[in-house]
Amino acid sequence: MMTLRQIRHFIAVAETGSISAAAQAVFISQSTLTLAIQQLEEEIGVSLFNRHAKGMSLTHQGHQFLRQAHLILATVENAKRSLQQSTDQVAGSLTIGVTSLVAGYYLADLITRFQRAYPNVRTRVVEDERPYIEHLLVSGEIDVGVLILSNLEDRLALQTEVLTHSPHRLWLPAQHPLLERDSIGLADVAGEPLIQLNADEMGLHTQRIWSRAGLTPQVTLRTASVEAVRSLVAAGLGLSIQPDMTYRPWSLEGDIIEARPLADLGEPLDVGLAWRRGTARPALVDPFLTVAREQPNNRKLSI
Repeated sequence: MMTLRQIRHFIAVAETGSISAAAQAVFISQSTLTLAIQQLEEEIGVSLFNRHAKGMSLTHQGHQFLRQAHLILATVENAKRSLQQSTDQVAGSLTIGVTSLVAGYYLADLITRFQRAYPNVRTRVVEDERPYIEHLLVSGEIDVGVLILSNLEDRLALQTEVLTHSPHRLWLPAQHPLLERDSIGLADVAGEPLIQLNADEMGLHTQRIWSRAGLTPQVTLRTASVEAVRSLVAAGLGLSIQPDMTYRPWSLEGDIIEARPLADLGEPLDVGLAWRRGTARPALVDPFLTVAREQPNNRKLSI
């Protein structure tokens, strides 16, 4: 049967990317760790890692299992904590870095749940552009970041955990002709007037989508306001491709906004946590990670 020790060993390999580094981290031999991972894969019936010359990387199933592994350990730690110590006894300060798009839709719920669980911990929030938040994380000036992980650059210096995959959908005004189609692809959208959201590097992210598809979009308007995108789409002034976490079926004016999947756009936007790799993380980061993983429903970070 699967054991907590196997799960901890799996997480160690996933976070370090190699058997040798993970073995040092959990203080066991490489052969014992290799056997533990093999037994775990046999137990659940899937390959969790891709083996290559430079180490080990997670498969798609491995990423899914990593999320569940953290939840399992968080549940166990919560059970232990409830017996050992009241969270009222935990005190200190935690500095959280966040980017504008994530802050606008998710931060209030996360901090409310954290402060409810740890009422004597002071939280300080730094909102800025992603590159600067990365810099502050690496330099140790902030403790943990809540970011769009798809855009991270310094991945070797940061440990990350995806909390949600937000798929993209096409926003359209009511009664648009494309709504009559059973399937919509990027080529169907490329010739339409498009409204581009530029907040939180969404412009660069969308450019990568079009570049990989080999298509040139007809962007007629760029804005840093999600509400402006909603109003412009609802008014029939253009279409927009947006992550599902920002969707709401009406504009501020009360006009309907339709959303449809794009058949050839499977890449979601990853949203989650980031903290400095390779050093002992601040004591209050672990409680924060636990609260962040305990999403109240299946929407996770969805907005």
